[in-house]
Amino acid sequence: MTGIRERRALAGRTIGLSLAACLAFSFAVSTSAYGKEYESGIKWLEPKVIEPGAKCGDAPSDATILFDGKDLSKWEAADKWEIRDGYAIPHGHDIKTKDAFGDCQLHIEWATPSVVSGSGQGRGNSGVYLMEKYEVQILDSYDNKTYFDGQAAGIYKQKPPMVNCCRKPGEWQTYDIVFNAPRFGEGGRLVKPGYVTVLQNGVLVQNHTELLGSTFYDQPPKYEPHPPKGRILLQFHHNPVRFRNIWIREIHEPPIANQHAAK
Repeated sequence: MTGIRERRALAGRTIGLSLAACLAFSFAVSTSAYGKEYESGIKWLEPKVIEPGAKCGDAPSDATILFDGKDLSKWEAADKWEIRDGYAIPHGHDIKTKDAFGDCQLHIEWATPSVVSGSGQGRGNSGVYLMEKYEVQILDSYDNKTYFDGQAAGIYKQKPPMVNCCRKPGEWQTYDIVFNAPRFGEGGRLVKPGYVTVLQNGVLVQNHTELLGSTFYDQPPKYEPHPPKGRILLQFHHNPVRFRNIWIREIHEPPIANQHAAK
């Protein structure tokens, strides 16, 4: 019996050694296949923690509320605009924010009149001007023909939206706009063009679209040197468009530790 137990113990030790050898070989193969873990060498700082909105469309904790349905105190020359039932109706003239913004994320909700009147550019017309210069068109483009770079969510006179996803007249619509402001160097030289991304009603309609310059009605777009920050303008176009729930976030690239220390 002793011989049998010894042979069994020896067999067990042999199996254990074989298993250990297999594991070691597998580890060696895996590490040789993947090599040493890549490290970028960039020492990132921890991203800022914010609270997202309770539901889609609500402002996150780091947003600036531009219109909450109660007053237009964040805007200049808004005394003639009417506030009713939590929304604002344009009257008299354009309004623009008191504060200036550079790269930003802008959320705005709007609705054209439920009773259709007019056609083409005369139907629910307004606009969101970034830095008072670069227009994202607002228009009732539901079953309403006009020139394509002048329809809703178009970069006016520059580029049409990729698709027309307008809701019916009178229904609330959303724009979520990501804006990368242009950069100018010495002597007003354009160093980097501006870019605009737009989601309308949750649908991507402008995908990092390069701006060709300021918006004009009667001439081609062209760049005009301006400061790195500018104000948001809402256009009065003699149409009773409604606005609600407007907020904005300034956006910045993730900070790097050595760049932070150098400042």
